[in-house]
Amino acid sequence: MTDQNFTVSITVDRTPAEVFAAVLDARGWWGRDIVGGTERAGDRFVYEVPGVHRSDIELTEVVPNSRVVWLIKDNWFSFVEDKTEWVGNEIRFDITETDGGTELRFTQIGLVPSYECYDKCSPAWTFYIAESLRDLVTTGKGQPNELPGQKEAIEAAKA
Repeated sequence: MTDQNFTVSITVDRTPAEVFAAVLDARGWWGRDIVGGTERAGDRFVYEVPGVHRSDIELTEVVPNSRVVWLIKDNWFSFVEDKTEWVGNEIRFDITETDGGTELRFTQIGLVPSYECYDKCSPAWTFYIAESLRDLVTTGKGQPNELPGQKEAIEAAKA
């Protein structure tokens, strides 16, 4: 059996344009303190949870109302042996209009069950997509940096 890439999808009663705009607003649903551009092909940004996780990400594809692709250029985790898991992974946000609204399918190409971080990373992505990003799309307010246990991890790293 081969490892499967991690994927999660949501359907919301909003237009593809509204979902697309929310995906591009990574500060609104993933990390308030993201540094860099998050909207155009060629933009690069850094996501960081001090002492826990740091990613340098490039937007490689931005198709309005349809698709956004991130490429993980560099990555570091404090909580796994291979600190560079994710380097070279692609994160895809595919947006499709449906009868019930708009479907957003999030896929991290390379985040597979054999990764040491999978048991922590997959529930984190599920929270950020299925809860925080969904909230940003539907209510205008996401939950960036509010993953359960994240505040405690940051405080422990500082101690």
